[in-house]
Amino acid sequence: MTDQIVHSSKSITLLGGGEARAADLAEALSLAPRLICADGGAVRALELGYEPDAVFGDLDSLPEDVAARLPDGVLRRVEEQDSTDFDKTLRHVSAPLILAAGFLGGRMDHALANCTILVRRADRPCILIGSDDVICAARPEMALNLPVGSRLSLFPLAPVSGFSEGLEWPISGIGFSPDGRIGTSNRVTGPVRLAFDAPGMLLVLPRAALGAMIAAIT
Repeated sequence: MTDQIVHSSKSITLLGGGEARAADLAEALSLAPRLICADGGAVRALELGYEPDAVFGDLDSLPEDVAARLPDGVLRRVEEQDSTDFDKTLRHVSAPLILAAGFLGGRMDHALANCTILVRRADRPCILIGSDDVICAARPEMALNLPVGSRLSLFPLAPVSGFSEGLEWPISGIGFSPDGRIGTSNRVTGPVRLAFDAPGMLLVLPRAALGAMIAAIT
């Protein structure tokens, strides 16, 4: 088991073993040039011609022939089975920004677990990139520059209330919770300001809004 944390002054692209389009990985690397993989994500990286700086996880999804192609020191085994490979990897990296592809799509239980980790590790400035959406853990205060009419969804993973400007349906005074009120499919009417009184809210935007989400969390 390793306790070594990768500290990076450059933003990091994190690649998982789920669905990840080549174009999404290429865009992520153009914005976050250091590549780190979660377990089987290394298979996809090598398929697309990229060599990761590090691979974290229990490595049960990494075939031996793939592992043999990686230089010494790249594999960082984390033995415990009580967390996902996304969690194992996220807690072992520190960077100004982490763009994570290959963690949405495919199995719903994996996607839900990864969204939970976003909230649990909200100290990490991380964005999940999917084919249709980008998702991050909402900050206590956020400002977003989005086109009028854009979709903006809020999904609570804990009880939380907030304040908004620039949304067709304001959220002020609403108590959100996973088993109660949620905030999906709102629409942008102007410059967006959001504030929340507690952690636990996910912000979900269209895939095209990646740049705006990056600006909001960094």
